[in-house]
Amino acid sequence: MSWVSEELEAADLGDLRRTRRLIAIVEDLAAKPNASVPQASRDRAAMQGMYDFWANRRVDAAAIIRAHAVRSVERMAQETTVLAIQDTTELDYSHHRSTQGLGSISKARARGLKVHSVLAASAAGVPLGVLHQEVWARPKCRKRDDQRRMVIAQKESVRWLRSLEITQQLVGDRTRVVTVGDREADIYELFACARSTQSEFLIRAAQDRQTTSNEADEDFAALFATVAACECQGAFRLALQRTPRRAARTAVVSVRFTQLWLHPPEYLSQLAPIAVSAILAEEMQPPPSHEAPIRWLLLTTLDVPDFAMAQQCLTWYSYRWLIERYHYLLKSGCRLETLQLKRSDRLERALACYAVVAWRLMWLAYGARTDPDGSIDGKLEPAEWQALYCYVHQTNTPPARAPSLGECLVWIGQLGGALGTCAGLQSLWRGWQRLQDLRAMWQLVSPLDCLSVMLDR
Repeated sequence: MSWVSEELEAADLGDLRRTRRLIAIVEDLAAKPNASVPQASRDRAAMQGMYDFWANRRVDAAAIIRAHAVRSVERMAQETTVLAIQDTTELDYSHHRSTQGLGSISKARARGLKVHSVLAASAAGVPLGVLHQEVWARPKCRKRDDQRRMVIAQKESVRWLRSLEITQQLVGDRTRVVTVGDREADIYELFACARSTQSEFLIRAAQDRQTTSNEADEDFAALFATVAACECQGAFRLALQRTPRRAARTAVVSVRFTQLWLHPPEYLSQLAPIAVSAILAEEMQPPPSHEAPIRWLLLTTLDVPDFAMAQQCLTWYSYRWLIERYHYLLKSGCRLETLQLKRSDRLERALACYAVVAWRLMWLAYGARTDPDGSIDGKLEPAEWQALYCYVHQTNTPPARAPSLGECLVWIGQLGGALGTCAGLQSLWRGWQRLQDLRAMWQLVSPLDCLSVMLDR
């Protein structure tokens, strides 16, 4: 079976023919993630089938994500600790004025969809799969004062709670799962959610909440000032990845941490205080450029008894940018915002298909970075690595032994325009498309060699 067949083996779309069509669609999109639908489709019938599949109201987009989540949970079972990174992004379809079912987004007068994703990653920062994805069209924005008076079930922020619940249902108590979120996730109702024994939080604080040193104490102190007053426990170098607001760099951060109790705001006085560990990281040597220095205050339900655990939590939080790269890959790599479909539900089904494609590319890229000497079994097909090797080395004889995953990803990046051995996601998705053309030609000129290698393995 192809990797797509294995990944979506659990898909239940109500009809076997729909499942087969789904697998064919994802295979085509995975081969050419940056291409338009006509360019990615293997023929005209496949193109029409793709559009018909996305237009079919009987196809549940959530069922596609659930099938992928089943395999994601299997990969998570191989880990002792997994990060469940949550974040929200927007898909802007303002230039598609005829598309129905869109809503307002952050830009004034813009129309599009909101997408909230849960991306599972290993403790080493390798994406393991998408556990949940929620798509909605936002109605006309309410005033902020009106939103504060609403119960959590009526707010958009309930998506954080729903995503946590679905994650816990999928994983259970088999693996320790740390839910990671940025300042938008600093929601007291989220901290107060019922959690399984293996479920923890690691969230960047946004609200300067009232705190005490123990549950019954009434001597309240502000969160940020309390942690800033703690003694510095040490410093270390933290690798920061590139974002739209900063260049990649290594920051030297001082670390303070303490245990305290968070108290609910007045409008949630019925909720109980919550015991957390607070970790403050401040950049000691700010960059000379216009970039703001790092100042993270993290709240976690994990026990932080020493500097080593505080350092581990900060490293885990630094992996939160993975989900930003994932959303970037969906929009720029898979060009999701260029799809011209008539209804928002069709866009949601297309997103579910591309969600698997984007994860796969990230899994290969970051898997190669953390384990460059790893095997390519299950990652590249024999025809792919043979065509890649022969093209790069200008030979018509592939080696008897397959190259490592790291070597292959370097070569794929070079096909996409990367210089040297450092390939970014952009060069990888471009190189991947060129590789598929090389593979097709290789299978035409040496089908027997491909078959013999597959039999030997």
